[in-house]
Amino acid sequence: MTLRLRVLVLAAAVVALAAVALASVLHASARADRRDRAQPGGPGIASGRVTLTAHGTMVFRSMAWGPHRDELTAVPAADPSGPRTASGVKCLRFHAASGTGICLQAVHGPVSDTYRAVILDARLHVTRRYDVRGIPSRARVSPSGHWAAWTAFVGGDSYAGTGFSTRAAIVNVLTGELIPSLESFRVVEDGRTRHAADMNFWGVTFAADDRTFYATLATGGLTHLVRGDLRTRTVTVLRANVECPSLSPDGTRIAFKKRVPGLPADAPWRLYVLNLRTLHETPLAEPRSVDDQAVWKDARTLVYALPGDYGADLYAVPSDGTGAPRHLSTAAVSPAFLP
Repeated sequence: MTLRLRVLVLAAAVVALAAVALASVLHASARADRRDRAQPGGPGIASGRVTLTAHGTMVFRSMAWGPHRDELTAVPAADPSGPRTASGVKCLRFHAASGTGICLQAVHGPVSDTYRAVILDARLHVTRRYDVRGIPSRARVSPSGHWAAWTAFVGGDSYAGTGFSTRAAIVNVLTGELIPSLESFRVVEDGRTRHAADMNFWGVTFAADDRTFYATLATGGLTHLVRGDLRTRTVTVLRANVECPSLSPDGTRIAFKKRVPGLPADAPWRLYVLNLRTLHETPLAEPRSVDDQAVWKDARTLVYALPGDYGADLYAVPSDGTGAPRHLSTAAVSPAFLP
């Protein structure tokens, strides 16, 4: 091959790569533009006043395409598919209780995004801000509204792999004190302190006493349900094969996702409810794999997200293993029910 031919081949390759890059940019731009426009047949949504003290309301992140995409949005809990009121506050993950909200946000930069957790008051005003290391995954507020927790993936790993890393943080909303990682807590198993370099925590859920919480601990290739104590800074291992626990309103049961042998590696989970007194597990009527930390709508109903056309849809299923799952809301995720 002559030098002239080599130069021509190189130039052609550069032009081709530039064309591909331009096409990719234009495609991404067009898709982003479509996401900014409301789609025919999508849920009705308009700007308005959203508070965390409006009884009988479901507040969630709306994923419907249009100018209000990713905003915290409210609907009557009795009409979850009805017209939506958008707040203007954007969150990736969200939860609320007793007039306190936790909102995990992306901060868009010129090269890459960073993330932060903001504490919201009942009118969605920011009262505190914390940097979040990693990609936000889970968020919870205690029943009293005095504590908040979040989980983030560190290094961009995902649940689909076997070597992911997470950080679970807890903050005292009243004082602002931050516990940046549950890895600083002492782990107790069978009455003895357990040490391991590979411990990861995620999916915190709080009890009503402002002291007790539950979470997932992963170590040695296994997951465990742990009970934590905010005063003694300890966690106690309770049970294996429990992920993303969610404590019932009366504090007696935990909903969770469980890996079931024989299911596909990319869809291994089924929803269960654990009775904390008897330790009896009840499989729920949802046959699909649920990669979410379910929310208790009330003492009888669990709500969770599954993939949908706009990112995720919400479904509900009875907590006693009876009935069948039902579609609750399109293009929605991270719900909080205000009683």
